[in-house]
Amino acid sequence: MTTFGRVPFPISLTGEGVQLREWTSEDLDDLVELLDEPDIARWTPMPSPFDVAAGIAYLKRAQQGRITGQRLQLAITADGLRPLGEVLLFGVDPGLKEAELGYLIGAPFRRRGLASAALSLLSGYAHSTLNLSRLLLRIDPANTASTSVARHCGYRLTGEPPILQEGPYGPSSLDTWELVEAHTGARKERLRNVPTRRYGRRP
Repeated sequence: MTTFGRVPFPISLTGEGVQLREWTSEDLDDLVELLDEPDIARWTPMPSPFDVAAGIAYLKRAQQGRITGQRLQLAITADGLRPLGEVLLFGVDPGLKEAELGYLIGAPFRRRGLASAALSLLSGYAHSTLNLSRLLLRIDPANTASTSVARHCGYRLTGEPPILQEGPYGPSSLDTWELVEAHTGARKERLRNVPTRRYGRRP
């Protein structure tokens, strides 16, 4: 395995019913189909329309971010094949041990729990393997689907002042969410106890 900066390359993470993998040039058509969508342009700074040229530039930036070790962009898949969305980790600050995460799901694949699964999986990796102690999300409060994912995965509002972001459909105001470790620990404990609850405690 080759390491670029802090983040190893390549990465493939499996768990929570999804498999996260690196983007490749063969994903270009699927990437354009996923990101050329008004809802994604509304909540992110993605160019709109998102065409082939935008897709090529996007993949190039993703690769450059991997080389510097400060950015991780992974395709969300069910089985390592077709991309259904993306989960990101960026703005890595080794001194503060913090980073920001983001996620998006293609319109045909929503309401399947993919965003929650991918965010939980990457958050766990960021904590346990990258040793990052502060994980953040920036979400427009009007994006109720995204705030629901954040809350489900143990993120909570920090009360920090909103951050203004310009996008193709105008500015948005982003609230900061932080992963609450106590919630994460409780969730892991519940998962460990699933066999006990179902089958009784083993000796």
